[in-house]
Amino acid sequence: MKIILASKSEIRKKILDKNNVSSIVVPSNVDEDQVKESLLVVGANPLLVSKNLAELKSTKVSIKYPNQIVLGADSVISLNEELVNKPKTRNEALKILKKLNGSLHYLITSVCISRNGAMIWNFTDSSELKMKKLSDNELKSYLKKIKTETLLAYGVYQIEAGGLELFESVKGDRDSIMGLPIKQIIDYIKTLS
Repeated sequence: MKIILASKSEIRKKILDKNNVSSIVVPSNVDEDQVKESLLVVGANPLLVSKNLAELKSTKVSIKYPNQIVLGADSVISLNEELVNKPKTRNEALKILKKLNGSLHYLITSVCISRNGAMIWNFTDSSELKMKKLSDNELKSYLKKIKTETLLAYGVYQIEAGGLELFESVKGDRDSIMGLPIKQIIDYIKTLS
């Protein structure tokens, strides 16, 4: 069964490929910032933001592809129940890392599968990450290793690309932290065939 991945994330595509889940990429082009703002105005917490974005991405694409299985996903950082957004500049990335520095935060990843414009399944996973207490120079040194477009697209750290060095402890599923709780997705897809 071939699924449609409603995401531009190369990492998510790699996770599907590595697990023999045949997929094509059709980005949803959802304005995430606008959606986040409107959800935060009505008091949504980071978990709800993640769930809503994953559903919006998958349903938007599934309307255009009748009878196809469409997977949408979203990951957000929650620090003290507050949403930490992706940086828009390298300067902002440094500010975010300083905010997370030495702190415990949660990476919430939500996935949604839709068909014909309606959600048919969803799942949300939360991983606990405790960042080491690092000096400003160590944070700047880490950021220098990451390309600007990667930083702005995926957030301030990439576990799969050296980001692990920032953490004292990581509790959670590695694939989920990288963007897709693949085990649960595969288990659900099997029920469809």
